[in-house]
Amino acid sequence: MARAVQDQALYAIVSGGRPATIQEVIATMERIDAPLADDDGLKWFNRMYMIVTKQVDLNPPGGAWKDPVWLLALDVVFAGLYLDALTGYLEGSKTVPSSWRVLLDARHQQGIDRIQFALAGMNAHINRDLALALLKTNAQCHVDPGPGSLQRADYDSVNDLLRAVMPTTLNMLATDTLGMLAQSTGKIGRLLAFWDICKARNLAWQFAGHLNGLTRVGQVVALTSQDQLTGVIGKAILAFS
Repeated sequence: MARAVQDQALYAIVSGGRPATIQEVIATMERIDAPLADDDGLKWFNRMYMIVTKQVDLNPPGGAWKDPVWLLALDVVFAGLYLDALTGYLEGSKTVPSSWRVLLDARHQQGIDRIQFALAGMNAHINRDLALALLKTNAQCHVDPGPGSLQRADYDSVNDLLRAVMPTTLNMLATDTLGMLAQSTGKIGRLLAFWDICKARNLAWQFAGHLNGLTRVGQVVALTSQDQLTGVIGKAILAFS
């Protein structure tokens, strides 16, 4: 019963209108965090995503992004795909991507560390969602970013930020409210070696380029295959020891 009440509160948050700005994205993530119990794996993905989003928003290289309109639009579109997956799952939709279902089905499973839930969510979001978000954002902003574009430079700068903040963020998640490490810090290093966020983002950029050259039917087939592979990787992260 407690879980049902918790999910009712969660559904009320995510089933409304989608955020239109990065500030609204962060506010939505903060609202999602509030009703989630500590034994809910979704809490730890959402919190990591929230922390990382704040870092990107607050720390542009040199004080400014090269194309802030594009980058912030990408962040908003990207977050919307997470909210769509969560909304669909809470509604019992059969169309929820399998990569997301792996994480959400395991939300209350015992014996899985917080950092595993966090990275399983990042895996679903980046390996499955990011290429799609890139396509939508490029179309929305009427750009076709190449290797030397302003957009690619900002994308790479985000990689640099993530490379710097991920270990610290995971250590923060692995620390309980009393300041004692809840999980092995060595496991963090092993997980980051197994699943590298920057490599995943680079592959997502390449995959977006591949999708851009396909027909609509071809895109659906490619995304379905990518989703299935991402789900397999997600299961491996959740089973990691």
